[in-house]
Amino acid sequence: MSKEKRDKEDELLIEKEFNTLIQYYLNSNHRRKIELITKAFNLANEAHKGARRRSGEPYILHPIAVAQIVCKDIGLGSTSICSALLHDVVEDTDYTVEDIQALFGEKIARIVDGLTKISGGMFGDNVISAQAENFRKLLLTMSDDIRVILVKIADRLHNMRTLGAMLPAKRHKIAGETMYIYAPLAHRLGLFAIKTELEELSFKYENPEAYNEIADKLRASYSKRNAIYENFAEPVKERLDTEGFKYEIKARDKSVYSIWNKMQAKSVPFEEIYDIFAVRIIFEDKPGVDERKQCWDIYSTITSIYRLRPDRIRDWVSRPKSNGYQALHLTVMGPDGEWIEIQIRSRRMDEIAEKGFAAHWKYKEGKIEEDNELEKWLKTIKEILENPNPNAIDFLDTIKLNLFSQEIFVFTPKGEIKTMALGATALDFAYELHSDIGDHAIGAKVNHKLVPLSQRLNSGDQVEIITSKNKQPQPSWKNIVTTAKAKTKLESALRKQRKEATKRGEKILNEIFKKSQVEFSQPILDRMLDFYKKNKKEDLFYAIGNKEIDLPERAEKLMNLKKSNSGNLLVRYMKQALHAVKKQEKMQPIAVIKEKQDEPIDVKKTYILEEEGLQKNYKIATCCSPIPGDNVFGYLTENNEVEIHNVTCPVGLRLKSNFGNRILTVKWGSYVQDSFLSTINISGIDRRGMLLEITQTLSASGLINIKAVDIESKDGIFEGKIEVYVHDVKEVQKLCSQITKIDGVQSVNRVIGFKE
Repeated sequence: MSKEKRDKEDELLIEKEFNTLIQYYLNSNHRRKIELITKAFNLANEAHKGARRRSGEPYILHPIAVAQIVCKDIGLGSTSICSALLHDVVEDTDYTVEDIQALFGEKIARIVDGLTKISGGMFGDNVISAQAENFRKLLLTMSDDIRVILVKIADRLHNMRTLGAMLPAKRHKIAGETMYIYAPLAHRLGLFAIKTELEELSFKYENPEAYNEIADKLRASYSKRNAIYENFAEPVKERLDTEGFKYEIKARDKSVYSIWNKMQAKSVPFEEIYDIFAVRIIFEDKPGVDERKQCWDIYSTITSIYRLRPDRIRDWVSRPKSNGYQALHLTVMGPDGEWIEIQIRSRRMDEIAEKGFAAHWKYKEGKIEEDNELEKWLKTIKEILENPNPNAIDFLDTIKLNLFSQEIFVFTPKGEIKTMALGATALDFAYELHSDIGDHAIGAKVNHKLVPLSQRLNSGDQVEIITSKNKQPQPSWKNIVTTAKAKTKLESALRKQRKEATKRGEKILNEIFKKSQVEFSQPILDRMLDFYKKNKKEDLFYAIGNKEIDLPERAEKLMNLKKSNSGNLLVRYMKQALHAVKKQEKMQPIAVIKEKQDEPIDVKKTYILEEEGLQKNYKIATCCSPIPGDNVFGYLTENNEVEIHNVTCPVGLRLKSNFGNRILTVKWGSYVQDSFLSTINISGIDRRGMLLEITQTLSASGLINIKAVDIESKDGIFEGKIEVYVHDVKEVQKLCSQITKIDGVQSVNRVIGFKE
């Protein structure tokens, strides 16, 4: 194809996508500012002219796609759309933030500046993890303008949709950090549809074999599920029509990722997951009738037809989730003998469930101003940022504590409702009320009964916190608090406490030497550190200030301290020297997995895991214990060792999110000598000789060594696990297939366990 023809086709494609964006915008409920959006598009189009993405398409199609997501899927207005169109201009071209401000005003310039700083990685060499710093900066921008994080989520979604063009190691990094932080953030902001798509795409690229296997089984079993749905829905439609409801009823399959998650959690195959789909009933509001009443009217209609399962009612209508989600969930026994989950929502509730808080705007009269609505929205989520911890990785982990937590509702003595994370303690509740209440808490009354601060709370509990002015926060409380908010406030109080005690200790020590008119020198300090077994002077001052050390009144006694452990000082100096050596070593690129002896590790290459290199050139991570044939990646440790992790390992997920520059693409070679431990779950109907037949099948396999067989039988049903040494995944699959053929065996599957 000639360059002229290609350029013409590109222009037509760009124009088509931009017109689609404008159409999305015209269908929204925001004030019309088409001229401003067109101006932003023209600048971005000119700035990115000639640039192409790795996939080969014109670069401008990426910002247009991000702007489409911002408008259509999140529901934002012109300010965010312009920012999305311009989000890469400052980073990738000669335009500056000042240029953007002069042309589009302060708000758009501030958002573009925030996005540029997040992407740019503007950090020094001493940063532990540039990725974690990026996330920290991303989260902190929420307090400045939440649109920065919303545009960034849209940017990430489009990057995930086009991830196939990236190198494998880059795919691991991007998919890992998407699953670790972007999907939970989307969930926390109520962007359920985006959260689900981010998870699906991450899982698809990280674990393509498992994804395709489940997707194929979903397609193959569709007709069966559809028949169950039709039998269930027919009488429901008939009754709702009679009662005058305007509604939409549909069956919606769970995502591939959520099905896989359930399979792992329960150690069962796809065929034993029974709640693969849920029925959703979305009704149009009847004028003058309360939404909640209509939800319960439909609930009554359904339960008059089908038998209800009482323990599966979830009322998110009366008390919405913290991310704005509202719906009434129930489970009934369908006509085919299957339990069916039903979600009842109004059209407004459904929009909010899919798009988050921004969907509220659609239901406001007249053309709304984006800025005013964002300010209200920001108040509902700002607490997630209350973390003064300077360490970026700790900050990220603290944020993670509450992103996916389920919720309970707890009452104050005056009847005020507080939403807490599932598993929250009385001490969490104290800090939820106020920092001072938490810092001085000594106990609690739950439902008028005295309990310790470690007491876990349940929904409906009424909690009163008992305080004392003499009480101070204790380091042991770190084992009691569970919420990010409480952990943050406690750490802040302990840091302040330690700082005060350290200053107090230094003052006491200086006064002793001043009183004795003796100079407090470094040799005396070293002698004291040695005698009191402290590594740093701050630790010594803190121990003195905290009354852990009783000092003599005269400095002369401190000068003549006998060495209680003569090696202590030497050990300290040796540690310092060793640290310096290690620091020097880290600067040298040391090859671990090598193609040639003198070749350093290259993260852009794919390395073959040869059998003779096990433990010498690489090692298997104990947190997930992958075996040959599993989908894996490599992680280059600080000690220049390569750890091999399963792609779905939670520990590996954290590594991909924080240290993407150390992720390696690896593939298994062939394994003959080395064997790996694998666990198989088995269950079925018991009969005489069953255990003997299972062990004979195991023995007949030849190459497989049995470590343990633990099977129990009760009331004619047996279940248990078998631990065997295998060379690869194929051997496990072959063994499972052979065991499945035994008469009475119902379920056989490999267990993939993870340890944090």
